[in-house]
Formats: sequence, structure tokens, C-alpha cells
Amino acid sequence: MDAQAKPPAFRAEGLTKVYDMGEVQVHALRGVDLEMSEGEFVVLLGPSGSGKSTLVNILGGLDGPSDGHVYFRGEDLTLVSDRDLTLYRRNHVGFVFQFYNLIPSLTARENVALVTEIAPDPLEPEEALGLVGLGDRIDHFPAQLSGGEQQRVAIARAVAKRPDVLLCDEPTGALDITTGVVVLEALERVNRELGTLTVVITHNAEIRQMADRVIYFRDGQIDRIENNAHRRSPAELAW
Repeated sequence: MDAQAKPPAFRAEGLTKVYDMGEVQVHALRGVDLEMSEGEFVVLLGPSGSGKSTLVNILGGLDGPSDGHVYFRGEDLTLVSDRDLTLYRRNHVGFVFQFYNLIPSLTARENVALVTEIAPDPLEPEEALGLVGLGDRIDHFPAQLSGGEQQRVAIARAVAKRPDVLLCDEPTGALDITTGVVVLEALERVNRELGTLTVVITHNAEIRQMADRVIYFRDGQIDRIENNAHRRSPAELAW
């Protein structure tokens, strides 16, 4: 996909985040400027503490910047009310984390249904689980699923509300390569079939090969940005 040919979903200008830790101030972001386009697959790389998760938390409306602005489809998220920020998260953003956060007493279908019950135009839980290759596991409880299957349930739950943006923080961090590839295939399929802007934080540099763009962070700033002329499939990756 030519990211430049599509309109920006996100635009950040001078994004700064400072955490006050008593007598010490931690500068998590130092004046970040960037754009992310509709339907793009973006990988964020960089050492721990370089600002990747802070950026994603601000893009997702989970945190606010100390300075600067972030726009979603032209609307300044730094100026909206708490209620509107909640609606933004609910209606536009899906989150996937390293740990699955499934409810043990609910089946895969029921875990996904928690989201579809509050979304305005959701996928059916069965459809969302089918999208990540779990159509035959919908009535299994988390304890009956492998780690990779649980992560795919978490992805299905995130995408069932048809989010415009899917924000993933180390989604394969707890998985072996074989399971990780299956999870990445699920993310790639969501990006391709639903047109969801997908942002993946990872320490695994190999994953950069499946992205449209790779943004490298260092010390709270963008170090460099690389564009991939051709995206590799997850099955072609090795780590």
C-alpha cells in the first residue's frame, strides 16, 4: 500500500510527554511529529523506554501529552472532553496487549461478545473469531486454549467492534515463533480485509518486514523512518 496515497488517520505535532517522578522528571516523548495513514500497517521499533508505548497510549486516548497536539481524522484529541475521549476509544480504537486479559469464566465467544454489545456496528463474535482462525474454538474457555489461541481471541475481541485503528503493544512478546507467526497472520488479515490502521510495537526487528512503514524510536524521539516497497508475509519471517 502507498501510505502517501491515503489520507492521514493520525497527525502528531510536537508531541511531548514528561512524567514527574518526585525529584526526577522522565521525558518519555520529546517533540514527536508524525503521520499515520488510513489502512496502513506500521511497526514501531526501539529499545525499552524509547517512547513507543507512551506514543501508542496517547494515540489510543489512554493518556494525554504534556505538550503538543494529536489529531485523529482532523479532530484534536488533546482538546476534547473526557466523555468524547471515552467515545473515541469505544468507537474507533481496538487494543491488543502482550497479556491477553481474557475473562476465565467466559468462552471465547462470550469474551468477544463483551465488546460487540457496546459497539454501534459490530461484527458477530463468530465472524470476528473466524477472521483470526478460531471458528472451531468459539465455545472453549481460555484455560482450554493455547497462549497463541488466547491472543487471537484478544485480537478478535479488539476487532469485533470494527475499529478504525488497532494498537498492539508486544502482541507476540510471550509467544514462540510458530505461535507468533499465527498471531501476526491474524493481524495481517485484519489489516488487509477490514482496512484497519494497524500499529504494532515490538522488540522483534524481524516483524518490520511485514510493515508498510517502520518507525524507529530512540530517547523519546523518532530516530528514522523506513518504507518497505514490498511487505513480507508472516510465514516468511524467522527469528
